[in-house]
Amino acid sequence: MPNKLIQLAAERLRAGGLVAFPTETVYGLGADARNEDAMRRVFAIKGRPANHPLIVHLADAAQADAWARDIPQAAQSLMARFWPGPLTLVLPARDQVSRVVTGGQDSVALRMPNHPMALALLRAFGGGLAAPSANRFGAVSPTAAWQVRADFGNQVDMVLDGGSCRYGLESTIVSLLGPRPRVLRFGALPVQALRDALGDDGIEHGTPTAAAGVETPRVPGSLPAHYAPATPLEIHATEALTARALALQERGLRVAVLRRNRSLRGMPLPQSLPQFLLPARAERYGRSLYARLRELDRFAFDRVLVESPPADEAWWAVNDRLARAAAGNAEDGRP
Repeated sequence: MPNKLIQLAAERLRAGGLVAFPTETVYGLGADARNEDAMRRVFAIKGRPANHPLIVHLADAAQADAWARDIPQAAQSLMARFWPGPLTLVLPARDQVSRVVTGGQDSVALRMPNHPMALALLRAFGGGLAAPSANRFGAVSPTAAWQVRADFGNQVDMVLDGGSCRYGLESTIVSLLGPRPRVLRFGALPVQALRDALGDDGIEHGTPTAAAGVETPRVPGSLPAHYAPATPLEIHATEALTARALALQERGLRVAVLRRNRSLRGMPLPQSLPQFLLPARAERYGRSLYARLRELDRFAFDRVLVESPPADEAWWAVNDRLARAAAGNAEDGRP
């Protein structure tokens, strides 16, 4: 990315504009986190509720002190180990931090992305950027620049193209507001990495189901229905896919199956049923998931049946996103 484009993007941001940019997780919709009018424009074009906080992106860990009134030792340890990287920390907000960016709360979410273009923009801008995912609220996050343009057109002042995102799932969010760090959203940084940094007893977390019920503090992506494609989506165990698909086809619905590569050895699906594959390993599956869901929307199926991924910890972030996507597209009263 030529330096002139980075400088132009920084100028747009200083003028109150919106610039979409790549991170290692998903594309973000950036606005000056000190400019309330710019942030309200983010909420407006996304259709995002005003009480849903934004994550402030920083160019350096040293900038966190300007936003958080207290940075406990655990937070400092996590910053030293994982910043830049796919980890968002929720900390007590300084009084001067706008409650527009915090969703009306007295806590602020901070992260330092690990993407050269994002860091170049942040350094050129010289301050914090509020940057939720660059998509309509509740929809599938974008992992490529063209998806941002497809969602927003000319509503965004500038889109920086950094190619496909490395992880394809949002950052892991950890609260430092209580006596122990607590995982509020599973994401690209595995829970095991947090345990390695803080010790087995140093981090609190539930399961994807338990995390979905967390309401305080409010954090991005914590609603029961979120990350939803336009096509209604169901999750089923491998052995239940065929029966459910045939039942829906008998009702005249166009059905597709989304499954893991090599997962159906010895259990072939009917040839009449379109199948779409995702990688068999958790990290690669997560990297491809959102792009595949967007692809399926373009086919205009009536229903997509997703093969339930494994339940082990490596898949927690994927299972969390799929559960929320299914909740967002559930069919009331379906048989």
